[in-house]
Amino acid sequence: MRPSTLERAAGAVALSAMLATPFAPVASRRRVALTWTTVIAGATRTWSIERRRRGDRPAAATATAVAAATLAAEVVGTRTGRPFGHYTYTDRLRPLVGGVPLLVPLAWYAVLIPARTVAHRVLGTRSTPLARVGVGAAAMTAWDLFLDPQMTTEGSWRWADGGRYRGIPLRNFAGWFLVAAGVSAALEVTGASSDDDAHVATYGALGVLETVAFSTFWRDPLVAVAGGLAMLPVTAGAAVRRAVR
Repeated sequence: MRPSTLERAAGAVALSAMLATPFAPVASRRRVALTWTTVIAGATRTWSIERRRRGDRPAAATATAVAAATLAAEVVGTRTGRPFGHYTYTDRLRPLVGGVPLLVPLAWYAVLIPARTVAHRVLGTRSTPLARVGVGAAAMTAWDLFLDPQMTTEGSWRWADGGRYRGIPLRNFAGWFLVAAGVSAALEVTGASSDDDAHVATYGALGVLETVAFSTFWRDPLVAVAGGLAMLPVTAGAAVRRAVR
């Protein structure tokens, strides 16, 4: 099935916004606008791919379920410190719902589905649900090795006690894995999975662009190496699987 016009347009907008982000001042309204544009366009692209593969109702149900579940996890996280650690969102990315920017669950949805697809592709059709959940959750958590350093630097959220990885506690990444695994497990049960090259391309583009941004524009080799090593090998594995099928 060919990509829809909306799918292609959303991908082009998300890519353009990501490419423009390093050139916008950190504290500027333009940087905030680019963040919103990237996430909304990315979520739209993910939904468009799902809609093309699975139809309107399943795509809408998956988007709603993922957004609702991750919003709930973030609300609990900000109020209790579990499972991510103690952090608070600023009003930089308002509007907020329960103290969490509405943007956040959209970002979870935009990347979680591509991360699951990469996991499914790497493991192959004979893999177990447990393996797919584990690798998918790891692929999703890998993205946060880029996301958290960027967004804390920009002032979108703050960690109460700091942490070992660019001021971020390691517990945060365990929390990401736990939430991603829980949502992925629910999607495995419902059979919601779209093995589509476009999802793999989304995940791979994120990995490449973030690696380049941190190594070149933001001059943070630690984050560039950590995130790149976490995201790019699994993307390459998915691409190889596609080539030999």
